[in-house]
Amino acid sequence: MSQNNSSDFNFSDEIRKYSKNWKWFVLSFIIGVIVAHLFVRYSTPKYLAKGKIQIIQEKSASPGANLLQDIDVFSDMENNVEDEVEIITSRSNLIEVAKKLGLNTKVYSLGNIRNTELYNNSPITLNIIAPDSTIYKADFEFYLELNSSTTSFGYSVEEDEAPKNYAFGKNITTPFGDIVITPNTNYISNHLGKKLKVQVLPLSIIATEYQNEIIISKPNDFSNILDISLQDPVKEKARDIINELVAIYNKNAIEDKQQIADRTSSFIEGRIADISSSLSSVDQSAEDFKTGRGVTDIASEANLNLNVGAANRQDLANAETQLNIASSMRDMVDQQEGFEVLPANLGLSDPTIANTTQQYNQLVQERNRLLESSNEKNPVIVNLDQQLSSLKRTMQASLNSTVNNLGLQVNTLSGQQAIINSKIYSAPKNERALRDITRRQQTTESLYLYLLQKREEAQITVASTAPKSKVIDSAYFEELPVSPRKKIIYLAFGILGLLIPFTAIYGKDLLDNKVHNMHNLEKKVHSSVPILGELPRLSKKEQKVVTKDDRSVLAEALRIIRANLDYLMKSRSNKKSNNIIYITSSVPGEGKTFLSVNLSMILANTHKKVLLIGADVRNPKFKSFFTGKNVDKLSVGQNKSDYGLTEYLHDRNISSYKEIVNTMLVHDNNFDVIYSGRIPPNPSELLMSGRLKELFDEVSERYDYVIVDTAPMMLVSDTLLISEHADQLIYVTRADVTETKALDFPLKLQKEGKIKGLSFVVNDVKLNNLGYGGKYGYGYGKVAKKWWKF
Repeated sequence: MSQNNSSDFNFSDEIRKYSKNWKWFVLSFIIGVIVAHLFVRYSTPKYLAKGKIQIIQEKSASPGANLLQDIDVFSDMENNVEDEVEIITSRSNLIEVAKKLGLNTKVYSLGNIRNTELYNNSPITLNIIAPDSTIYKADFEFYLELNSSTTSFGYSVEEDEAPKNYAFGKNITTPFGDIVITPNTNYISNHLGKKLKVQVLPLSIIATEYQNEIIISKPNDFSNILDISLQDPVKEKARDIINELVAIYNKNAIEDKQQIADRTSSFIEGRIADISSSLSSVDQSAEDFKTGRGVTDIASEANLNLNVGAANRQDLANAETQLNIASSMRDMVDQQEGFEVLPANLGLSDPTIANTTQQYNQLVQERNRLLESSNEKNPVIVNLDQQLSSLKRTMQASLNSTVNNLGLQVNTLSGQQAIINSKIYSAPKNERALRDITRRQQTTESLYLYLLQKREEAQITVASTAPKSKVIDSAYFEELPVSPRKKIIYLAFGILGLLIPFTAIYGKDLLDNKVHNMHNLEKKVHSSVPILGELPRLSKKEQKVVTKDDRSVLAEALRIIRANLDYLMKSRSNKKSNNIIYITSSVPGEGKTFLSVNLSMILANTHKKVLLIGADVRNPKFKSFFTGKNVDKLSVGQNKSDYGLTEYLHDRNISSYKEIVNTMLVHDNNFDVIYSGRIPPNPSELLMSGRLKELFDEVSERYDYVIVDTAPMMLVSDTLLISEHADQLIYVTRADVTETKALDFPLKLQKEGKIKGLSFVVNDVKLNNLGYGGKYGYGYGKVAKKWWKF
């Protein structure tokens, strides 16, 4: 007898759950390998083409950006490789590649299972007479049959359609335009008698397909090296696509640069023309300004005017001084009434006045000496007076002439000084005006020279435009296919083959809510409730009732249940008679009657007195077990063999239970049986009769074991009504039928005290589940199946 001591997870049990189904794992694995072989055999192989380029970075105008990049700050400032990757795989580039290589037209050689694309070795050339806009959007396919002759071919739109013969070079009308098919003499002989499929697809679909399949990667984050790879069933096509894609990328980059350079040159030419006109206008303005103002070099002329002005002012000051002296001397001479000495050496520039003044002063001094000794009447003095008067008149005339001349000179010098001052004062204004003109002239000239330089640089750029990438490795392909990968596919399908039964078993176990065997039942019930054992599943050909000295699996299982039951009967009660054993279940069909009959048989094998009572008065089934050549009725009480339990409980005329007992000899086992009797209209009320207790009291004293086959507990209340008379209650569950939730019902009844002596038996257990998951199963008298028999 086993009891549930632990409900913890048991790893070995989980392994055993799968290992006992090893045959399905082996079968599924073999099927997976076979499927993998078929997949590898008939799948279209793909080849890998690879190329390597370097993105040429344009130098940055900011030297600080390189420093920041070195310390990983603003690294995206220079590294635009990611943008270039997007440009390379742009849809427009791939459309151009598809146009250049004619990828939208595919020719296949049809095979029994797999078709082969003919790329560079196509036996025919397809020419479409339609506008490009129509050709590049066409979606159409047709089939060709190459006859033994190279002058005609069969054409059909559907594969199973009868082909129509056409001569090579003849127009064929299609939904997108006329087509002309010509033979390729280099390869047509290899495909004579074969069928071809020609497919014309829109360029947009082809571009999108390769855009998703081309893989571009970098060795590291800051590298300008790009690895380009493509897988395709035609290795030459994959190589050509990569090479053409790089070539178109470089060509477009060069064209972009040339377009920018041309636009720059055009702009510069226009600006040069405009600035040349402006420069001529500014030069004319400078010329007109200098001509109108009479200046050549304002700075030199200003210095010269300053020097001339200084000298002129000096001359003017001298002239004014001499004018003042001469005027003063003239006034002095004019105001002199006699003869007095005149000032000499006054600085007059006229030597005549100086000489005359000197002579005059000498004569005045001589006259004055003579007057000291003579008078004015002296002839000498008179003569001197005449000379002095003559000299005085001469002097007056000279002084008047000198004053007039000096006045004219002062006026002339003053006018000259005004002119010079005017020139000096107007120099800053002229210089500012000329500076503005000169500045505009210099700015325009600098811009003109700058544009001339940029025009030359633009021309040099156009002449020396370099591609945007450098090809390190031209595209090349590997000779061995990369897809399908045989080892990985075999491994994957093998694992998948193992996963299918694993998943099925795991899912079944996950959703499982049934009782399967004794070990499974132990996890569901309380540890205090014993499990007596389990009964094996029987085939239709196997005997349903054990015989004497039976060594079958069923017999051994019943002996284990008998041993456990005896242990319970001895340990649970101190009563003298503790032998009334109820056998019930949740619902019909779980095997309670089967256990009742066979337990009675196995107990009778020990030469014990056994009574089997059919208490399931609503659905009696005993008689079906006691028919056949191996069943004999040894005695019948008072010829009332048709009476049963219901008649005994209802009819008081039946005074003793012995009148309803049938002594049976079944397969050499001798025991007594009380049938259920006729089905009454009120079975519950009948079972509540006091005579039932009298019956149990009497038979308990007379027999060693009283086996009572009762009604299912979850459907009717019959068993619960008479449960007080039971010493032991065996609750039968059926493997793969009884739900675990149904076990809560008897456990709850026991907890509430409504039943006692509860124990369980599992019926109809598969042979590989007997015992603890089949590890310690029964095998006596059983022929084991061979390992290859599932």
